[in-house]
Amino acid sequence: MNCCSDASGAWQAGLQQQVVVIVDVIDMSTTLEAALEAGALKVYGAGPDSARGPVPVNPLAIGRKAGLEAKKMGASVIIVAEPRWGSDEDRLNSCGKLLKGLHSAGIKNYQIVPNLGITTAKLVDFQYAVVIAVTNSGGVAFDAGWTAGGTVLTATVARTWKMKGTQPARIGVDRALTLAMNLGKDISFVAASSNSQEDILAAQYLAQLAMQRRGTC
Repeated sequence: MNCCSDASGAWQAGLQQQVVVIVDVIDMSTTLEAALEAGALKVYGAGPDSARGPVPVNPLAIGRKAGLEAKKMGASVIIVAEPRWGSDEDRLNSCGKLLKGLHSAGIKNYQIVPNLGITTAKLVDFQYAVVIAVTNSGGVAFDAGWTAGGTVLTATVARTWKMKGTQPARIGVDRALTLAMNLGKDISFVAASSNSQEDILAAQYLAQLAMQRRGTC
């Protein structure tokens, strides 16, 4: 059970073929937890076009992967993007590479919504959707871990519309433990930004909780 931070930490965990759990409390991983709670079939993260970092990201490949998954399952596609308070056009402009990947998979129709945490689930129906969060912290970290070869998930400690207290954390931890057990892999909890104390504390808490709950899943 490991704990690290930033896209570089996600990249290193991915290189080790670990289950990489991205923790971006405000807001990416909380938005995606709300999406799963509302019936999303699969969630991804991806870096925006402006992403510049010390490790590679590949939003085009993630867009293609997500698009193929959506076609296979007959699911809709929903993009969660930033800026939070800008226009849809601004948000679309931030994810051109991801859109190329979706188009290469034959996806022409999709919805785009802002990254607002659990509030996003009030703006769109996530049921039977494949969701991709194109964001600067969590999205880039997810992208880095995935591009490096990791099996990437998200988790949060924040409450959702249906879950309170420790339940969101337990759900995320159990999801990671079950997958890691099935795949025979280690787990790294990645604070999406080392500049975000809430991400660091949440990742540490989730790692400790995973150690306590290991063997119960």
